[in-house]
This record gives sequence, structure tokens and C-alpha cells, in this order.
Amino acid sequence: MDEPYDYVKDGAEIYRRSFATIEAEARLDRLPVALRPVAIRMIHASGQVDLVDDLAWSAGLHRAATDALRAGAPILCDSRMVASGIIRSRLPRDNQVVCHLGDSRLPGLAAALGTTKTAAAVELWRPVLQGSVVAIGNAPTALFHLLEVIAAEPEVRPAAVLGIPVGFVGAAESKQALAVNPFGLEFLVVHGRRGGSAVTVAAVNALCGTDGRTGG
Repeated sequence: MDEPYDYVKDGAEIYRRSFATIEAEARLDRLPVALRPVAIRMIHASGQVDLVDDLAWSAGLHRAATDALRAGAPILCDSRMVASGIIRSRLPRDNQVVCHLGDSRLPGLAAALGTTKTAAAVELWRPVLQGSVVAIGNAPTALFHLLEVIAAEPEVRPAAVLGIPVGFVGAAESKQALAVNPFGLEFLVVHGRRGGSAVTVAAVNALCGTDGRTGG
């Protein structure tokens, strides 16, 4: 019986072709060498080789994030999808992965602050914010509120912020605000509307030293 579909089934070959395509088509030469593996994994997660053209970062982002992770810093996530995607077995120091979206305090806190529950959850990061790695992949309001929290307490700062929220309202603006932040925050953003949990998780896993390459 003839097979009705002609497609690659070998996982190793899918792996090889996928990353060969990224390396051939993406403008990786515009990136520092240390960030290229991170960008490759973000491109693989999005399926968009031109994602690299919208990447922006601070000069010390890679070192700050990897040093913090290797020192055991917690990873603060704005969504369950981001938190779930982080590969626990590859965390360098069994780092705590924090997401407060299930916290019963959030509805009241969000109402009091006049904002979203995701942004209100940033308030619950305060005790562990210093020296942390922040991963925001969904909510522009969370990224904006993080900047407000830091503005109010500039002595309490995360080691690095991966600000990659997706969307049509506030996403581009929040990432631009992070990129020009006056607090000296180390950052990685994807400018514009693109972003999301999968891309953010890919960046975190790459910085943790995970491979993150899968066939499929």
C-alpha cells in the first residue's frame, strides 16, 4: 500500500534540517556570539526566521542571566504556560519557578490596583524580585507594572528581564519601555507585537543551558 503522505519521519533528520534552515536563513551575524544559541531556539519555537530582526538586548543580558541562574536565582513567570515550559531537570541549581496566577489574593489585589490579575501578581514577586530572572511572555500589563514596581523601589531589581509579551494592545509599547528603561535593567525583548509563551520559554531554557531542540 502506498503511503498517502510524503514527509520526514526521522527525528534526528527533522532536528538537523530545522536548525540548518535557521542557520541558513536567519541573520544571526547581527547578534553577539553568546546570544546566537538563544535566538536560534526562539526562532525554532516561533517558526519565524525574521524574529531575529526584532530582537533587542542589553550588553550584559547574557552574562547577568546565566550568572543569576547558576547562582540559584528564582525564575518569575507571568503565566502558567511559561512556568510549565521550563525544563526542570535542566535548571542549573534546581531554581524555583514562580507563578502566582492561582493565588486566591489576586482578584482583590487586581481590583484594588485597577489592573489585570497578571499585573497584580507582580506585587507578589516583591519578596524574591531582587536578583531574580523575570520571564514575561503573555501580559504587557505585567511588564509595565514590573517597571512601575522598580521605579518605586529602584534598589530592588531583577538580574535580568526577558520581556516578550505578545499582543495587539500594549505589547509593543511595554517592550519599548523596557528597552529604554532608566534603571539599568538587563533585558531581552522581541520588538513589536510578536512574542508569547513558547518564545519566552525557549529563551529561558537556552539561558539555562538546555538544548531545547526537538523534532516534530
